[in-house]
Amino acid sequence: MKEVKVCGLTRPADIEGVNIARPDYCGFIINYPKSPRSLSARDVVSLLGKLNPAIVPVGVFVDQPLEVVASVLNSSGISVAQLHGQEDEAYIRRLRLLTDKPIWKAFEIQGQADIIRAAKSTADFLLLDAGKGGGIAFDWGLIDGFQRPFGLAGGLNLENLPKALRTRASILDISSGVETGGVKDPEKIRSFIKTATSSGEKTSL
Repeated sequence: MKEVKVCGLTRPADIEGVNIARPDYCGFIINYPKSPRSLSARDVVSLLGKLNPAIVPVGVFVDQPLEVVASVLNSSGISVAQLHGQEDEAYIRRLRLLTDKPIWKAFEIQGQADIIRAAKSTADFLLLDAGKGGGIAFDWGLIDGFQRPFGLAGGLNLENLPKALRTRASILDISSGVETGGVKDPEKIRSFIKTATSSGEKTSL
């Protein structure tokens, strides 16, 4: 059975949808204007007030100043930092001095060299991704034999979910794949989570 993270929530209606569907995690993209799903920290706090406390809120940060990330983590109710830019090992070490929240690191996977680089990370958890919101999956054959716990992100949808369930990923991180017309679709969210969490598939590609 997989865990599910629904990322890129922006509206009270999105919160209502995940409160019903109950993913394990939900993600908020914070202070990243290049994304249409970006929110201010203040907007995130407002949404968190409506979130079911059983769902773990993840803050997604892209190359943000350390102090900004730490401030959001320590004051907003966000439970996990997901670093989704070019943050290096020195950045992760310094962030650990400023917060005790878990740190996830996303890696864009284009080839075997990226897999090797990800495996060396000191982050608490890894996300192997196709890129920043492109909606296209990378070659999942590259993760065959990857030994560290990881989440699978980028290009996930209801059509390729059966294949994703056969990977060793412990978390499936979905965003545009459960949207219709650029906004979260409650029915797609429910269908994805129901299939992902009820699967008896073994976690091997």
